[in-house]
Amino acid sequence: MKKIVLIFLTVFSLNAMAQTETKAFKEGEWLRFRISYSNFVGAGKATLEVKDANHNGESAYHVVGKGKTTGVISWFFKVRDDYQTYFYKNSLLPYHFKRKINEGGYTKNKEILFDHTSNKALVKDHKRKTEKTFSIEPSVQDMLSTVYYVRNKDLSTIKKNDEITLDMFFDEENYKFKLRCLGREVTRTRFGKVKTIMFRPIVQAGRVFKEQESVTVWISDDENKIPLRIKASLAVGSLRADLDAYKGLANPFPIIF
Repeated sequence: MKKIVLIFLTVFSLNAMAQTETKAFKEGEWLRFRISYSNFVGAGKATLEVKDANHNGESAYHVVGKGKTTGVISWFFKVRDDYQTYFYKNSLLPYHFKRKINEGGYTKNKEILFDHTSNKALVKDHKRKTEKTFSIEPSVQDMLSTVYYVRNKDLSTIKKNDEITLDMFFDEENYKFKLRCLGREVTRTRFGKVKTIMFRPIVQAGRVFKEQESVTVWISDDENKIPLRIKASLAVGSLRADLDAYKGLANPFPIIF
């Protein structure tokens, strides 16, 4: 499940100025994805939920992302992942990130506290009982806040072969991701046909993905800009995630029946 979370976050790596009003999502939004691995249909599920929050008197969002294996695959590889981010409503910059995962016995339990004034990040590793401070890039995002930062951007002028980048801090490192637009198409989903924008991230080959360009993502070409489908060739096997259910969208979700 860590792979699907990483895919979600790398594919939405667009660099733009934050707006002062969020339009693409709101508190109460909930998305559920059905995950298939190679020939294991229904191998897992993941959810993303937006909640209201407040930090030092400033309005914020609290997003909770959870993933787990289901069915037969969970008998021999049990996954329980919990990702959470807190970011300000005005700037969409994160101030707190949590990652608690258990993937077949491989565990991590970390927190990141962001200070955008000093461009520092305090990483607390609860498993190893350590704390370290790292320098970060201005306006950096965490791996989950990135999804919502990008969804709030105007993508109406993006065209095929445009490449855009974003600074992200994850796992004690600064990353610069590139994302290439593949164009637009009408995509068939379980809800009907939907206008979509396709993206392909330039990812690091060898560690998780099969090659440098092995991930394709479809997002709705509307004001919500929600992820609808993700396909990836991994170092071992392939992975696919499809939007399975949703509620609480900020805007109408146009379906072409």
